Amino acid sequence: MEQKKLRRSENRMLGGVIAGLAEYFDVDVTMLRVCYVLLSLFTAAFPGLLVYIILLLIMPNSQEQ
Repeated sequence: MEQKKLRRSENRMLGGVIAGLAEYFDVDVTMLRVCYVLLSLFTAAFPGLLVYIILLLIMPNSQEQ
């Protein structure tokens, strides 16, 4: 059985972070994007932009091994 790896996706709008998370957890990418934006906008406890930037820096591209 092939092990899943968390990587940024080629299906990207900005950096491919949310699409990579959607592929890893096998959920619809559009729903995850909408949930992420709503969570970022309507909660003060979730610093969405900061989390996105950190994930963008630490998640490898899908082409990298």
